Amino acid sequence: METVGGSSVGKTKRRAWTCSKQDFLPEESFQSWANYTKALKETGTRLKDRITSRSLDKLELTEIRGRSGFEMKKTLSWWDLIWFGIGAVIGAGIFVLTGQEARDSAGPAVILSYVVSGVSAMLSVFCYTEFAVEIPVAGGSFAYLRVELGDFMAFIAAGNILLEYVIGGAAVARSWTSYFATLLNHHPNDFRIHAASLNPDYSRLDPIAVAVIAIVCLAAVSSTKATSRFNYVASIVHLAIIVFIIIAGLTQANPKNLSDFTPFGVRGVFSASAVLFFAYVGFDAVSTMAEETKNPAKDIPLGLVGAMAITTGCYCLLALTLCLMQPYSQIDPDAPFSVAFQAIGMDWAKYIVAFGALKGMTTVLLVSAVGQARYLTHIARTHMVPPWLAEVHATTGTPVNATVVMLVATAVIAFFTSLGILSNLLSISTLFIFMMVAVALLVRRYYVSGQTNDSDRNKLIAALVLILASSMATAAYWAAGGMGWAGYLVSVLVWLLATAFLWWGVPQARAPQTWGVPLVPWLPSASIAINTFLLGSIDGPSFVRFGIWTALLLVYYFFGLHASYDTAKAASNDGV
Repeated sequence: METVGGSSVGKTKRRAWTCSKQDFLPEESFQSWANYTKALKETGTRLKDRITSRSLDKLELTEIRGRSGFEMKKTLSWWDLIWFGIGAVIGAGIFVLTGQEARDSAGPAVILSYVVSGVSAMLSVFCYTEFAVEIPVAGGSFAYLRVELGDFMAFIAAGNILLEYVIGGAAVARSWTSYFATLLNHHPNDFRIHAASLNPDYSRLDPIAVAVIAIVCLAAVSSTKATSRFNYVASIVHLAIIVFIIIAGLTQANPKNLSDFTPFGVRGVFSASAVLFFAYVGFDAVSTMAEETKNPAKDIPLGLVGAMAITTGCYCLLALTLCLMQPYSQIDPDAPFSVAFQAIGMDWAKYIVAFGALKGMTTVLLVSAVGQARYLTHIARTHMVPPWLAEVHATTGTPVNATVVMLVATAVIAFFTSLGILSNLLSISTLFIFMMVAVALLVRRYYVSGQTNDSDRNKLIAALVLILASSMATAAYWAAGGMGWAGYLVSVLVWLLATAFLWWGVPQARAPQTWGVPLVPWLPSASIAINTFLLGSIDGPSFVRFGIWTALLLVYYFFGLHASYDTAKAASNDGV
């Protein structure tokens, strides 16, 4: 169980659907300035407790889930999850970033960039699937990390999860405006307000993006099952349009366009892969719906793995089609497929493409809205953010408060910020979280508190340190422009030996009850290595922004950790 000073956490009951000070700051430390001052003086002790505390599967599934007041309705099957996965992923990434990265970073080898990103995403899907089957709650990776890596690491991940969703939604909403403009024969900036006094990256104000987000918000709070039905129909239409793009585009294919396949070299392929990972973001939203699935053990593996396999195949075929239609240097970065059809004389087809892109982006926004609200709901259940955000509406069975708050934040970012800024920052946040989930899976398999002896625990720690260090060394050497093979040989050899040592030298402490990742520790270790390596291909300014955001999270945590500490302490006392 999650502990505070060695005590276990019990269940905390909440009132249904109110909006008072007690719903935002009900904890003892926030009842007066004197109480808060006293709590601040104990920050060191409380921080140590929060860093070392770990939750339990049972706790996440019962007591913490019960803090929402009402249960989410179990209405989803594996079929729903597959279509949610397709709807969540296939959107702005393929229809916008493909052109940008093909022209400026990878050339026709953007196809390989999608393969690399797809392999990385699929490895992460395996890790997410095992956790979602074993811990089917709305918190997704936040809940998984709380159980395996503790309260503090889960909070850092939670902040980046929320950043991922806000930025991802904002990027898709701005792309929605771009394709809407194409549909009406306009340039995207014709529908944006130019604020010349602002920084160029933030000066194109986008009211259409805000309006689209508002409509999506209304749909997301109505009903999860109704959202699923709409997504199912919209995704079928979307896939039909993708099939049209591939067939129609290949009828105009020119193999000569692939003759200069890697104009930017191998470095360009991986640089594009890091950015194009944005195109795979969204499948983690499906894991947050585990709490609403009828049979998690069957539905989640079929839904997640099936959706990712279909998505990766579509992406590679679409990228190949685009590069066969036009020389990479002539690909339009804003609406590549529409402009490509126009360039080959199929001007009418650009309207079908634009309509398909709008369909895809709308479903991405909708599924993202559903997923991000469930993340925030579970985070609020632990009182890391105000518990008012954890409330589930009695009638709709949806987390209305969390949905509205997240989409308001998304709308503000979408109104100001350019797609280039958003996509790079999003990729950092996402790759970091996926790497953490892979680490957590290895901890779950090889360490059980009270059962694993000190020797095996220390071996696990040593292996994880070497896997992470060698992965970071490879990424750093790549980012520094290293070209010699010796550096890569050393770092990859250390990774291989560390993973092999974990495989042969440390016994697994736990086996999955229903569905598990195959080839442990190799697949999770490979996920750590690939995600970390792709991080090394992202531009420096994005890391600066990521660092600033993480610093803000730490400041918030140090001043606000008393809420989660008091909640755990109160629940523990109730349990006694």
